[in-house]
Amino acid sequence: MAFSPIDKDSDVAYSVQPPRGTLISSGLHNTTKANPWWKFGGHDRIFVTSRLETSGSSLSSSQDDTSVQLKNTKDGTVFSDTSVAEFYEPIEKYEGRHRFDQSATWSDEEERKLVRRLDWRICLWACIMFFALQLDRGNISQALSDNMLTDLGMTTNDYNNGMTIFYCAFLFAELPSQLIGKKIGADNWIPAVASSQSHLNGRATFYVTRALLGLLEGGFIPDVVLYLSYFYKNNELPVRLAYFWTSYVSTNIIASFLAYGILHLRGTNGFAGWRWLFAIEGGITALVGIISWLYLPPSPTQTKRHGLKGLLRSKDGWFTEREEIIMVTRVLRDDPGKATMHNRQAISPSLLWQSLCDYDMWPIYLIGLSWTIPMTPETSYLTLTLKSLGFDTFSTNLLVIPSSVLFIFQLLFWTWFSEKMNQRFFVGLASQLWTIPLIVALETLPVQFAGSNWVRYAISSLIVGYPYAHATLVAITSRNAGSVRTRTVGSSLYNMTVQASNILSSQIYRTDDAPLYRRGNKVLLGIAAYNVTLFIGSKFYYVWKNSKRDDIWNNMSHDERLDYLATTKDKGNKRLDFRFAH
Repeated sequence: MAFSPIDKDSDVAYSVQPPRGTLISSGLHNTTKANPWWKFGGHDRIFVTSRLETSGSSLSSSQDDTSVQLKNTKDGTVFSDTSVAEFYEPIEKYEGRHRFDQSATWSDEEERKLVRRLDWRICLWACIMFFALQLDRGNISQALSDNMLTDLGMTTNDYNNGMTIFYCAFLFAELPSQLIGKKIGADNWIPAVASSQSHLNGRATFYVTRALLGLLEGGFIPDVVLYLSYFYKNNELPVRLAYFWTSYVSTNIIASFLAYGILHLRGTNGFAGWRWLFAIEGGITALVGIISWLYLPPSPTQTKRHGLKGLLRSKDGWFTEREEIIMVTRVLRDDPGKATMHNRQAISPSLLWQSLCDYDMWPIYLIGLSWTIPMTPETSYLTLTLKSLGFDTFSTNLLVIPSSVLFIFQLLFWTWFSEKMNQRFFVGLASQLWTIPLIVALETLPVQFAGSNWVRYAISSLIVGYPYAHATLVAITSRNAGSVRTRTVGSSLYNMTVQASNILSSQIYRTDDAPLYRRGNKVLLGIAAYNVTLFIGSKFYYVWKNSKRDDIWNNMSHDERLDYLATTKDKGNKRLDFRFAH
C-alpha cells in the first residue's frame, strides 16, 4: 500500500491510497456517495466507515470535539477508526483470530508474492479437482459421438430424461452438500464428491448412473467457492474463479483429444469405445479425489500436517507466522464479514431460514435460473448436431475444440473486464446480446445451401463460445452475501438455480424438432429477451438499495452511527453500513 502524510500534528497521520483495483471500505469524506449506474471504473465499498471529516486534504487537532478517535493503522478500512473497530473484529472462535492484527503493515510486493503462492498451492489444485470432476461427468458428450445411444437402444428423449435426472440429483444435493461441508470442512468434503461412473447396459442403468453421479458431485462448486473465499479478497476471487472455470472448459479440449484415442479402443476385450472412456477417465477422477483429501488445508492458518490428513503437506506448514498474519488481516480488512463464523461451524436451521429469506440475494438467483438457457441446448447438443450434419465420430470430437478455446478467451476477458470497469451485470447482459443474433441466424437459415453444414457449425460454435459471466456472478453472490452463513447458503442457492436452468434447457430441443430445432430456437429467443430485462433490472435494484442507504447514513451524525453499530440487530448485507456490488 502507498501512504501519504496529511498533517503530522493531527490524530490521523496518513491517508491511504489503495492499489488500483483494491476493494475499499470507504474514503476520507464527509459523506458516502454511490457511483452513478453508468460510471465505469472506481472501487466497490463493502462496509463504509462511521467517521465524519471536513473537506480538504488535512485534519486539524480542533476536530477532537467530534469524538472521532483515529489510529494510524494504515489500512483505509473500518479498522482505521478505533472507535468502531471493535464492532468488526473476528469472533472468538474464528480460526484465524490469533493471527489477525489490525495494526500490521506490509509492502505491495510482499502481498503479491504471497498471493502467487496461494495461486500455486490452493487455486491450482482447485482447478485440477474441477478438471477431474468435469472429465468424469462431461465425457457423456464424447460417448454420444461413439453411438452410445444406439448401443443402449436409447433415443434422444431418453438422453434428455437422463440428463434431467442428473441435474435434479445435482440440484437436490447442492445445499445438503454445502451444509455438510460447512460443518466438517470443505477440505474434507470436496474430495468425497469427486467420483467415477460405472458401466451401463441400458436405459435403466443410464438413469441410475446419472442420478448417482449428480448426488455425489452436487455441492462441489459452491464448496470450492466458499473455500477459496477463506484465502482471497473479494476483488481477487473473480479472476481465480475464472481460472477455475477455465480448467472446466480446458477439460473439454483435453477430453476431445483423449476421446479421439480412447474411442479407438472400440472392440478391445469386447468393450465399446465409450465404455473404455468411462472406465479410464473415471479412474483419473477417483485418484485426484484421494490426493485432494491428503493435500487440502482447512484454512490459511491450518496448513501443518496432522496424522494421515494432510500427509502431502509439510510438518511445519506452508507459511510463517508473519505470512499467516498478512493472509488473515488482508482478507478481513477487505471484508470483516468473513470472520463472523468458524470454518467448522454448522449452519443452524434458523440461520438457514434467514439466509433463504434474504430477498436482497433473490435478483442473483433469478438470473441464475435463466441466463444460461439460450446457450445450453447448443452446448449439450453440439456433438449430436455435428453427427447429424454428416461428420464422423473422430471429426466431431476435434471440431468441438475451437468453441472451447473461444469460451476460455471470453471467460478470462470478461471476468477481467468486469473488475477493471467495476461492472458485473452489464457483462452478463453482453452474453445475451452476443447470443440473440446467432440464434436468429440458426432460425432463419434455409435448410440447404452451399456450405450449409460449415455455416451451421460456425454459428453453433460461436454460441457455445459465448461471453461466460458465471465466474463474475458467482463472485458477486459471495461478495453481496455480507456474512459467512449467507455466503454458504447463497453460493448453493445460486448454483441450484443454474442447475434448475439446465433441467429446463434439457427439454427444449426435442426429437420431433430435430435436426434444426426451429421450435426450440424460438423458445430460446424469448428467454434471451427476458434475460436482457432481468440483468438491467437487477443492476438498477442494487444501485437503488445503495442510494437509499447512503441517504440514511449520510444524515446520521458520528455519534448516531456509533450508536447504530453498538446496538443494531442487523446482520450481514442488511446493515446500513453495507454496500452491494453491481
